[in-house]
Amino acid sequence: MNGVIFSPIVPWPVLWGTLGLIVAILGVAVWRGLAGWPLRALGAGVLLVALSGPVLRQEQRTPLSDIVLTVVDESPSQGLAGRAAQVETALAHLRGEVAALPDTELRVVRSGAGEDGTLLMGALSAARAEIPGGRLAGVIVLTDGQVHDAGPLSELPAPLHVLLTGRPEDWDRRLIVRNAPPFAIPGEEIALVLRIEDTGAVPGGLARADLRISADGGEEKVVSVPVGRDIPVPVRLGHAGQNIIRFALPEMPGELTGRNNAAVVQINGVRDRLRVLLVSGVPHPGERTWRNLLKSDSAVDLVHFTILRPPEKQDGVPVTELSLIAFPTRELFMEKIDEFDLIIFDRYRRRGILPESYLENVSRYVEEGGAVLVSAGPDYAGAESIYRSPLASVLPAIPTARVRQEGFRPGVTDLGQRHPVTSGLKQGQWGRWFRLVEVDADRGQVVMTGPDAQPLLVLDRVGAGRVALLASDHAWLWDRGFEGGGPQMELLRRLAHWMMKEPDLEEEALSARADGTGLQIIRRSLSRAVGAVEVIRPDGESQSLPLEETAPGVFEVRLDTTEPGIYRLREGDLEAAAALGPAAPREFAEVVASGAALEPVVKATRGAVWRISGGMPDLRQVRSGRSAVGRGWIGVTPRDAMQVQDVRLVPLAPAWAMLLLAAGLILGGWLREGRR
Repeated sequence: MNGVIFSPIVPWPVLWGTLGLIVAILGVAVWRGLAGWPLRALGAGVLLVALSGPVLRQEQRTPLSDIVLTVVDESPSQGLAGRAAQVETALAHLRGEVAALPDTELRVVRSGAGEDGTLLMGALSAARAEIPGGRLAGVIVLTDGQVHDAGPLSELPAPLHVLLTGRPEDWDRRLIVRNAPPFAIPGEEIALVLRIEDTGAVPGGLARADLRISADGGEEKVVSVPVGRDIPVPVRLGHAGQNIIRFALPEMPGELTGRNNAAVVQINGVRDRLRVLLVSGVPHPGERTWRNLLKSDSAVDLVHFTILRPPEKQDGVPVTELSLIAFPTRELFMEKIDEFDLIIFDRYRRRGILPESYLENVSRYVEEGGAVLVSAGPDYAGAESIYRSPLASVLPAIPTARVRQEGFRPGVTDLGQRHPVTSGLKQGQWGRWFRLVEVDADRGQVVMTGPDAQPLLVLDRVGAGRVALLASDHAWLWDRGFEGGGPQMELLRRLAHWMMKEPDLEEEALSARADGTGLQIIRRSLSRAVGAVEVIRPDGESQSLPLEETAPGVFEVRLDTTEPGIYRLREGDLEAAAALGPAAPREFAEVVASGAALEPVVKATRGAVWRISGGMPDLRQVRSGRSAVGRGWIGVTPRDAMQVQDVRLVPLAPAWAMLLLAAGLILGGWLREGRR
């Protein structure tokens, strides 16, 4: 800018000190009535001005053009119903209008969409940061108004206008999931709440819609539901683990898109409470290990039955002094046995406490889908072995009546390296065990062995149920950390959960994990080779992908795709489903053009929301602070920005002239006083 600036010859403190001294001297002169004090004051003032170094600043300026910033929304919803053509027509019109304004240029920024939807205001803020505030004459946004980061902007120095794409007669239908639980119990009915909403210029006669429901990509069920209100939909999960439920509506004639007519809900099927019955035949150190393992899981209800006083023990102590209530053996083993998910016999031997009929009922329980785990001690090898009971029909190994009392380190078999119960157990110098009951595994899968490759852990499927035999009662040594211990808690936890049919521990399983760029397909198998997996895409097309073994018993392949929807997988007799991305991306949740989201920002800058379908407005220049919209036109504010090309500093007067003037004034004051 042009004007006078000061560049003191001496430091400012010295200048202010000199001023104070002059004021004091003048005060004395006035007090004494000296006639020349006004001339002396003027002379001192000229001297101070000379010391302050006054110079004239002269700038050479070049005018800068004003900038009209135009942000173009290129999100996927802008590709609907001719909106892209509207944008290009509007841009051509704006270029012509801006070219007709003096010293004004148009700057165009294009913004797409991401996973979080249309972030148009973020693109606007980034573009605005690159433009000097003194040159921004106006902001024009070409969009359908469906912006997902709309909010207050920092103060704009110019009006903001929204040119809205779309047509007044547009309408759309969308499906909304109001409420869906993340977990549910398989087989129990749960209620999901959906809503079908019509927006825009909705035609008449659409009060109801056909809702299609499918689970894990299977057969669809069609129900007629009302439009415009919450709809409770009863659903039953078919299995434990991840259940994928898809809801879809048929695309109606005239609606903008069918991309928001579907919704995918993923619900994890879990057990309500895992009920475990632990039957301990005799107190021993390993009993506490089982209790600690089962009680550490808050989802497990444990019933522990310990035989402290066998029938042959005759010590004369009245039964009433040994227990408060009689243990309900008949109720547990006959009436409520089917309520248990797992029964554990820990060093149990037949002593007549559990009649043969009770054990026969346990065999039936296994055949029909139950699970029995036998943790064997020396009792399993004797005449009172639980094997010599009706349970023999389901147990996987026959005792040889020999118990080996020697130190050995448990090992994992080749089959065990592939089995999910024992695969990947932390290897190392495991501590020794000192007892093994010799057995002949006539069926089942031997996943761990003891000395001389004797079976230690045998797993088997019997009917619809599962059975496991641990031929040693020394797992507790690992729990105590003997000789460094071992993965005892992890082994027993996996074993218990495999028996309770945890989906993640199935030997033969097919699953997939979805991420932002595709599917990771995983096939678990005890076989050394598996076939190719067939992938059925959401559009119905299928392709075959070969699986590669990445770890013992684990085969994987990756499918790179970004197409959202449900993918069905098939390999042999196994089937699975996976959902990639939302069924209706956020960008297509609402597609009817509306300026409601941007209206507050527009009003704060005195701008306008203008529908392109009604014709393009003219562009005018208006003064700052005035309304920037009128009939048939929108306005931008001229900024009159300048760029300084050169700066010259010219002294107000030569130093000798200032000094001569000061001396003359002081001399005049002295002469006046002398004549008087």
